[in-house]
Amino acid sequence: MRTLIDKYSQHVYHVAYSVLRNDQEAQDAAQEAFIQMYKSLPEYRSEGFKTWLTRIAFHKAIDAKRKLGRRTAEDLGGEEKIINMPGRDEDVLTRLVREERQDKLRERINQLPAQHRDIITAYYLSEKNYEQIASDAQVAVKTVESRLYRARQWIRKHWKEDEWRE
Repeated sequence: MRTLIDKYSQHVYHVAYSVLRNDQEAQDAAQEAFIQMYKSLPEYRSEGFKTWLTRIAFHKAIDAKRKLGRRTAEDLGGEEKIINMPGRDEDVLTRLVREERQDKLRERINQLPAQHRDIITAYYLSEKNYEQIASDAQVAVKTVESRLYRARQWIRKHWKEDEWRE
């Protein structure tokens, strides 16, 4: 448990801080996230651990933000409810999940044979279209299409589906 806390404490704190924008509240939410993580470990289903922990931290931070909103409303007389959760907070979790998936994908792509790695990287990670790739490589668009097709076939043949479909 200590190893997990040491490894992920900064990350969990940053997730909480991105929602709460308050050091003490973020520390408290991070601590709550680790307590929840410990309680929930038996239900963990071998999905991306960092993603799973990020979700826990994000939800604990949102819970803390709601409590802060209720406390603020009570201080004002309790008649108003001040719960302000900017839409961009949800984007934090989405971005973190996407980045983790991209990191995993980059690791897998680096293991590809060189002829496949370059085309997959250009198309999926650099998000270039066929024409841009053809221009960069000084080849015909049809060549790009066939190289991408062969790279995808290689991936389907050599990787288990759950390794490349997350």
